[in-house]
Amino acid sequence: MALSKKPVTGMKDILPEEMQIRDYVISVIKETYKEFGFTSIETPSVENIENLSNKQGGENEKLIFKILKRGGKLNLETAESEKDLVDGGLRYDLTVPLVRFYANHANELPNPFKALQMGNVWRADRPQRGRYRQFMQCDIDILGEPSNLAEIELILATTTTLGRLGFQNFQIRINERRILKAMAAYSGFDEESYDSVFITLDKMDKIGLGGVEAELLVNGFAKESVDKYLNLFKRMEEAEDSLAFLAGELGGFLEDEVKVSLQEIMDSVQATKNSDFELIFDPTLVRGMSYYTGTIFEIAMPEFGGSCGGGGRYDKMVGGFTGNDVPACGFSIGFERIILLLLESGFKVPDQSEKVAYLLEKGLPGEELCRVIARAQKERKEGKQVLVVRMNKNKKFQKEQLTKEGYTNFQEFYKNPLK
Repeated sequence: MALSKKPVTGMKDILPEEMQIRDYVISVIKETYKEFGFTSIETPSVENIENLSNKQGGENEKLIFKILKRGGKLNLETAESEKDLVDGGLRYDLTVPLVRFYANHANELPNPFKALQMGNVWRADRPQRGRYRQFMQCDIDILGEPSNLAEIELILATTTTLGRLGFQNFQIRINERRILKAMAAYSGFDEESYDSVFITLDKMDKIGLGGVEAELLVNGFAKESVDKYLNLFKRMEEAEDSLAFLAGELGGFLEDEVKVSLQEIMDSVQATKNSDFELIFDPTLVRGMSYYTGTIFEIAMPEFGGSCGGGGRYDKMVGGFTGNDVPACGFSIGFERIILLLLESGFKVPDQSEKVAYLLEKGLPGEELCRVIARAQKERKEGKQVLVVRMNKNKKFQKEQLTKEGYTNFQEFYKNPLK
């Protein structure tokens, strides 16, 4: 049987042209987040299956690439269920590994701890534009900070990074899980049904208010509750300040502190931002992960037609590992979608050092070869990027390929100097 030269479905090879952009974006991300005091960490790609299947990863838990037990632990004859066969899985995000990391090393880390983590994650998802089964994630998280200073710093760090990558006129949509719950309670929905209501609400931008109403009724919710719920959204659209209107309308269902904190985040970000974006309170924003407990936010980019990252507060997650809750908040950039947008826009990496290609004819004498390499070493010390390669028979095509990689200066060396 012939071996396949194509990558596994939903995964891709990365060519040098794209890799240059990826390396540049990674460097900008790391440098910017470093300025905000974030520290790089790394966690394994494989996690214990119990950690990945703890009912906090939402729909992602259905997309885990599971790993069979190895050696003597794997006994197909006696296996009665999946847990007899599987003990690990590829991580589907970086949050679960981070929380396990923090629970394991909290005594060795500063408080609060500002973490930066970049790495591949895996989801057995249906591949589509900008979505793969293996993809890079880029997360910043602050653990141990209970105040909204965490949200403010996360939003400012992320938007500063996007601005430095040339993005502008994007949106940061922001909401609060406690506002979502208060709206559902005010409307008369049972607490057990909140997640079902929110799943439908999350489709608002695709199916509209009418579509949300129809789906809620089909799902068996009382018309009185549905009408009261959707009327909140209609009246918010007419209000001059939708957050203030909502806080007043919800009354005893929503603590004053929630509205005050969210307003403070929005005011602080608007007053101190240094990139071009719009911050919008969006009461329809849900975010799929059930581990969010407070503020949630999302990056919306018109060019992409969807989300390019998001995050929120998850104050109860560390407690699942240690028994003691720790305040935590994070923001993830949609790295692959950012790269896709840059590639489609013809982005070129700025301020590169000069790239020089030395093309050496086959059979170049040893003494001349040493002289050429010594010259290349000298230019490298001067800050130039010098590639030393054998000259191909089709020199024109070779130069065309190198030009695509950013080489602008070609120097040719022949065994017969008269050439």
